[in-house]
Amino acid sequence: MLVWEMVERRESLPFPAESHEEDSFDRAGRHVRKIMAKATAAIRKCKTRPPREDLRPDEVLCSHCPAKCCRYFALPIDTPDCWKDFEYIRWYLLHERASVFIEDDCWYLLVHNVCKHLRDDNLCEKYETRPRICRSYTTKNCEYEDEWVYEHYWEVPGQVEEYAQAVLGPRKGGTFRSPKPK
Repeated sequence: MLVWEMVERRESLPFPAESHEEDSFDRAGRHVRKIMAKATAAIRKCKTRPPREDLRPDEVLCSHCPAKCCRYFALPIDTPDCWKDFEYIRWYLLHERASVFIEDDCWYLLVHNVCKHLRDDNLCEKYETRPRICRSYTTKNCEYEDEWVYEHYWEVPGQVEEYAQAVLGPRKGGTFRSPKPK
């Protein structure tokens, strides 16, 4: 079940509220609605997305896409196997627009950040001089139709703490949080 479905049904989210004053459903719901509104706006800017197989040979797939591949980057990270490793992941998630996911047993740090060369029409303003990684990326297996469902996906530190406890067992000698300043 997707997070937004859980929010709509007011089911238990996979992370605790970080504030006693704010319900986790309200916080998560606002976050999910904000992300979905941005994604919907980007999709509406595009022409109707025809199925890939219906495109004419002279048509460019990117001209029908909301440019998913230009709105984030993901870097592989080491698979955590101790509390110290999970603390690093927790630190990543303390930064805005960062998340962590597992796909095909590989761990990734996902940074949600739009490429500065992405134009309003979702095409690249530096296409002729784009970086090698962009040149090597093809539309053959791109994310045009993808729904972005991962084996595991974390957006907030509390989710990582729960997962670490499930995998490693309770933390010995304290909590996951840093000590309170004196």
